Amino acid sequence: MLASAFRVFFIVLEVIVLFNLLIVVHELGHFLAARWRGLFIEKFGIWFGKPLWKKTINGVQYSLGSIPCGGFVALPQLAPMDIIEGKADVDRAKLPPISALDKIIVAVAGPLFSLLLALAFACIVWAVGHPVSESDMTTVVGYVEKDSPAAQSGIQAGDKILEVDGKRVTRFSGMNDSVIWNVVRSEGDTIPFKVERAGQIKVFDVVPHKAPTRGWRRKNLRQVMIYPAVTPVIEKVQPNTPAAAAGLRNGDVILTLNGQPIFHWAALSEFIEAHGEQPITLQVRRDGSIVEARVEPKILPGEKKPRIGIEWDASGKMSLSHPNPVEQVYNSVTSTLNTIGAVASPKSEIGPQHMSGPLGIGRVYYLLFQSERGWQLALWFSVILNVNLAILNMLPIPVLDGGHIVLAIIESIRRKPVNIRLLEVIQTACAALIIGYMLYVTFFDVQDLPFIRNRLEKIDSQSTPPAKPTPAP
Repeated sequence: MLASAFRVFFIVLEVIVLFNLLIVVHELGHFLAARWRGLFIEKFGIWFGKPLWKKTINGVQYSLGSIPCGGFVALPQLAPMDIIEGKADVDRAKLPPISALDKIIVAVAGPLFSLLLALAFACIVWAVGHPVSESDMTTVVGYVEKDSPAAQSGIQAGDKILEVDGKRVTRFSGMNDSVIWNVVRSEGDTIPFKVERAGQIKVFDVVPHKAPTRGWRRKNLRQVMIYPAVTPVIEKVQPNTPAAAAGLRNGDVILTLNGQPIFHWAALSEFIEAHGEQPITLQVRRDGSIVEARVEPKILPGEKKPRIGIEWDASGKMSLSHPNPVEQVYNSVTSTLNTIGAVASPKSEIGPQHMSGPLGIGRVYYLLFQSERGWQLALWFSVILNVNLAILNMLPIPVLDGGHIVLAIIESIRRKPVNIRLLEVIQTACAALIIGYMLYVTFFDVQDLPFIRNRLEKIDSQSTPPAKPTPAP
């Protein structure tokens, strides 16, 4: 129990350190650029809230806040940010004016440092690799749910998906060229699937399904109810079970079920559930040889349905990928732009509520660190997050870096600064909107926390029959 508590503590600590590193490096870019261009720097703070420590050095107040989230650099000559950084202690009108070019340089420096940090993380990932599951990287269909949109259109297990919604796919999940993303991003009444089956190219028009959303939850997105193919490797044969009696062993790879190729564990579970204790013949590969095993499913003690008694890894085999840094950054840029495009599109079902705030991002880091190679996955995710931070900050919205750049360009065209009072109103209004949006997405992020999600699922199960899980074979 104590060891478990320490593990949770250190995982949370790792999440806080890594997440805050991303923000602080971004703000450090602004700070160093402001120093270089001679701007007046009022404050440089790590974290927000009531300061736990603060000290003024060479006219700059450095502080450590009590809320462990992010940081800021107060630059009164750039734009009023009182709603975020607190009331300025100096009269902005008495500060010397700075050029529009200086404002642009300081604004660009933050996103630039985020990109440089992303590149640094990408170099580390290139060297140490990051885990990739077999189920993520294939485009072969492993299992098609009965009566699902995919099944009704004619898609079958074993089909290799080439295109979804007219776009080439190279993997099953993820943001770039993936089956899942192209399904949820599609906008038409049907989604065309181009697949290869037995050397022939076939096209199927699939009518996507979208489960109804209950209450104030994130809206469910489109799905066609297919699963990626995985190598059915037996992780463990449970003792005193039909599988053990039939001679199946740990590490056996199941090739066929009653002579039919098997591409996913769900197919075996579905067959046993449908045929009860009817004997089945499994062809397995073991140490380079092909072996047949006749297995008779039965109801094991304490259970209600027949099983054969094996355990497996639903994600399939794991491997280490070593993408080069440029590829990682490029993929992160395209995935971020794809997301922005999906949210902005009036026909897309992906909306602002599907984004995540600091709580959601922290939860992702926590889940990554819990896995066996969590630190490698966290580094890989940090590449994406840094690029995301850089691009979103370059959006032409007041308060964001892109907004500062737009205001500086307007200033250079008008040849005089924007009225400071008008600027204060604009900055305050936009800051309030952004804070409101962060609270909005945090409302949905809270629902993803385990104890909240479990409670919501319990409420749902009381009013509707529970979804049928895929049982273990």
